Amino acid sequence: MKPRLDRPWVREALFWRKLEDNKVKCELCYKGCPIADEGFGACGVRYNEKGVLYTLVYGLLTAANLDPIEKKPLMHFHPGSAVFSISTAGCNFMCSFCQNWTLSQSRREEVFGEYVDPEELVKLAKKAGSDGISYTYNEPTIFYEYMYDVAKLAKKEGLFNTMVTNGYISEEALTELSKYMDAATVDFKGGGNKTFYIKYMGVHDPEPIFSTILEMKKKGIFVEITNLVVPRYGEDPADIKRIARWIAEELGAETPFHLLRFYPHYKMSYLPPTDVKTLEKLAQVAIGEGLKHVYIGNVPGHKLENTYCPKCGYLTVRRYGFYIIDWNLKQGNTCPKCGYRLNIVGEYKGRALTYF
Repeated sequence: MKPRLDRPWVREALFWRKLEDNKVKCELCYKGCPIADEGFGACGVRYNEKGVLYTLVYGLLTAANLDPIEKKPLMHFHPGSAVFSISTAGCNFMCSFCQNWTLSQSRREEVFGEYVDPEELVKLAKKAGSDGISYTYNEPTIFYEYMYDVAKLAKKEGLFNTMVTNGYISEEALTELSKYMDAATVDFKGGGNKTFYIKYMGVHDPEPIFSTILEMKKKGIFVEITNLVVPRYGEDPADIKRIARWIAEELGAETPFHLLRFYPHYKMSYLPPTDVKTLEKLAQVAIGEGLKHVYIGNVPGHKLENTYCPKCGYLTVRRYGFYIIDWNLKQGNTCPKCGYRLNIVGEYKGRALTYF
């Protein structure tokens, strides 16, 4: 069934060019899909009709929640703040283990959601008491046009913007978005191993992700890096060593790096959760490469949920899950023991979050 183009959530897309015979080439992400007339991109939500590329999910929201920013996870950017988190359907990756697969793998005729225009979204975010907006749950690059419009309005209203992304956004699209994007969590899976990406994620090459991260840093976007550790197939210490060394050399040793515990989902529900000892072993590999802020995620109560002073080792921030339970930093995010200034942007809010 052909999508109807007269819906408010269908808009002409950005970042594409015409080819012959009513074909187009999408240039929003590094997949660079050539799309035939009446065809879809790999994301399943960008559609070509008669040589014009459309987005089918402009403001067609599948989720809108108030989250702690630590859930993104962003541990070093406006800690303790609340972010209004939104998503649509679709994704340019096809991860066999996706925890949000009911959203991300919904595409083409299965696209769903509730339309909210950008102005109303920002009003909702402010009414909820949020400090910023986070584009998350599915890959925000594929709803770029909406993200861009909302982010622009949000900045005018005093809200910051963050995104949780797989890092496959094109340089041209990132350049425009960087005017309004303040922070990003860039997600690796399986240690960034190329074979893993091809076999389990439908991605031919993870290398463009590294280029994206460098561009983000160059453009002033605060970056934290995650890596999902998938048992059996994506827990090679050599891959973690490579990523950790690259982060230390290219982004700086105090860049936060999160090793996330896998839980069985989607097509990999047959696997067990990642063994905590495996996560601890990989954390030591990353620390051995010089990283100062290595976190273990999805293991509430683990000591590597906490932040320690890189200079003296003092426990500066104690967390449980997504919540800060003890804040020991002094004004300016300095260590109370040795005075070292930590790589943390913004002051701690120090307040509880209300969910709705």
